[in-house]
Amino acid sequence: MNLNLQWVGVLAAAATFLGVWFGHVAVRKIEARVEKLWVPIMGTLLLGLAFETWSLLTDSLLASAVAGVLGITLLWDSFEFWRQQKRVIKGHAPANPDNLRHARIFAENKDATILDLLDRDPIGYPVSAEDAIRLVSKKPINEDGP
Repeated sequence: MNLNLQWVGVLAAAATFLGVWFGHVAVRKIEARVEKLWVPIMGTLLLGLAFETWSLLTDSLLASAVAGVLGITLLWDSFEFWRQQKRVIKGHAPANPDNLRHARIFAENKDATILDLLDRDPIGYPVSAEDAIRLVSKKPINEDGP
């Protein structure tokens, strides 16, 4: 019996997991620190296009699959920088007061906050923005739930 192992699926899955995980973390950290958002947007856009080009031109099915997955993930990340900025404006992600762009966002938008409202212990039910602020500040809220 001749057993041929196909690694394309395993490596494409690993590339997807690692690309999405790294992209999620990188977008949050880079967006919070960079004043000119167009720089990382263009960087991820060009790198994503380069990976997609490599995916089309390589003779290796394995390299094509991994490059294609990483390329499309990078292209999506270039779009996510704008969405992350909108999360900061809405107060769904914390503003970085040391970043001049975020300082302007914080000054101009009443919903923007420097608190990470997700940096708290879960309590088992949805909470309002005010309750989330109390939880992050370690102040008790009504324990009866919603």
